[in-house]
Amino acid sequence: MRIVLASDHAGFPLKESLKPFLASDGHDVTDVGTHSEEPVDYPGFCAAAARVVAAGEADRAIVLGGSGQG
Repeated sequence: MRIVLASDHAGFPLKESLKPFLASDGHDVTDVGTHSEEPVDYPGFCAAAARVVAAGEADRAIVLGGSGQG
């Protein structure tokens, strides 16, 4: 399955640990950010993941944030 990952700064550590796990399970993983723990706004990265799925470039998205409310 093609999976796109996105997070804000609070979700970054979990996103980074998910990437190798998903890849080792045979999934094609795309990471649209964020790429550090520097504070960022969540909506931009969530929208980027949605665009990848809407364009047919991924089957599913996993988005991670600090509040857990996405």
